Amino acid sequence: MKMIKKIGYAAAALAVMAVPALAQGGAADNQQTVESSQAISVGMAVLGFGIAAGLAAIGQGLVGSKGAEGAARNPGAAGTVQTLMIIALALIESLVLFALLIVFTKV
Repeated sequence: MKMIKKIGYAAAALAVMAVPALAQGGAADNQQTVESSQAISVGMAVLGFGIAAGLAAIGQGLVGSKGAEGAARNPGAAGTVQTLMIIALALIESLVLFALLIVFTKV
């Protein structure tokens, strides 16, 4: 455990010391750098939204299938299962909408 802790501290120290190496030179043209970083930022936001939407679709499918399975196994609790399923679906969908909001703020 001590060895893992020492490796973690060493990695953190190296990361902090490497920050000045990434600084931009004084005479560099900044406009091209800003434009390329904005394009990359928008691309990553769109890619992230695609991943979030795809994984949310998988999650909603699992929630629906498990909700139907739970109602089939115990018909007496079908109302409770359906209520919990609808709440879970709404929460999953809200996360996708937050991801979409992030994409709109980047574009």
